[in-house]
Amino acid sequence: MSASDVSNGVTLSSFSPLPWQHSLWQHFTAVHDNGRLPHAVMLSGPSGLGKHELADAMIARVLCRTAQGKPGAAACGECHGCHMLAAGHHPDLMAVAPQDVGKMIRIDPIREVNRFVSQTAQQGGYRVIRLQPAESMNIASANALLKSLEEPGANTLFILLSDMPSRVLPTIRSRCQQWPLVIPPAEESLPWLTQQLGEDAQALLRMAGGLPQLAVRLGEAEQRQLRQALRELFDALVRGGEPVAEAWRLERQPLAQVLWYGIAWLEDLIRMGLSGNAGDLRDPSLEPLLRQAVKNGRTQDWFKLLDFAREQRRLLAAGGNPNPQLVLEAWLVRWAALLRS
Repeated sequence: MSASDVSNGVTLSSFSPLPWQHSLWQHFTAVHDNGRLPHAVMLSGPSGLGKHELADAMIARVLCRTAQGKPGAAACGECHGCHMLAAGHHPDLMAVAPQDVGKMIRIDPIREVNRFVSQTAQQGGYRVIRLQPAESMNIASANALLKSLEEPGANTLFILLSDMPSRVLPTIRSRCQQWPLVIPPAEESLPWLTQQLGEDAQALLRMAGGLPQLAVRLGEAEQRQLRQALRELFDALVRGGEPVAEAWRLERQPLAQVLWYGIAWLEDLIRMGLSGNAGDLRDPSLEPLLRQAVKNGRTQDWFKLLDFAREQRRLLAAGGNPNPQLVLEAWLVRWAALLRS
């Protein structure tokens, strides 16, 4: 069995939560300190809110020898349990994830989880199971997990992470306490984000729809290059460029990321078309391009194009394997047709 399916060798990214997670962290440490920690928690919310970092901090505190009983405190980083976590191996922690991005979690790793929770914790504390993304379990693996969720035994904590909890089987969701992460007010994330991105922090946070970690990714050089290529491509389409010929600008770019930008731009385009107001654009630099598109196309047609892009991205997220070039060309042909209608 691949270690990427199920593993005890897990290096945590951080022992502390992110600044905008303060309220949820205070709740977690309170129930932990009072002995009321649920046996299963589902951390949910859009990608870019730091679910992974929060899960890491929770795991570290639960397995730390000294943090419990100190309100709001994170893991100490000094005890034997923390040293094992820092080294990437703790015998009372198991992590489950798909073998490859976009694939399903199979039943065999869940059977390993069931054996794990039937054993006594080697360090005398909690056994922790981290499973992500929860929506990637198929019916067989989800059903196999139910018995452990129903009868987990003492001092067992499941932490399930989900970008799309609506796609998790209701029987799994109902056995977890739901701890949703919501988009924070900008003032809670901007100081941290400014340390990461400098003066571009506010603009990138706006572009990311308020998702701080997504803003960090959008600030990477590869993402800036992709946005520039997309602007040049759509500018070429507005000027009458042939869509299939112009598609070369996006060669070897991840289809899911191209569609993400397209969806964001179409949402802005539709809002501006309906309201005439450009004040809410995620990327104000796109206003001239979007205004030209508003003049040339009908709003109902932009909705159809948006539905196409969302459906293609949904298929990718569900593990589908469409031909990226064909999807991209079909989408650009639709763009071009609307721009010239």
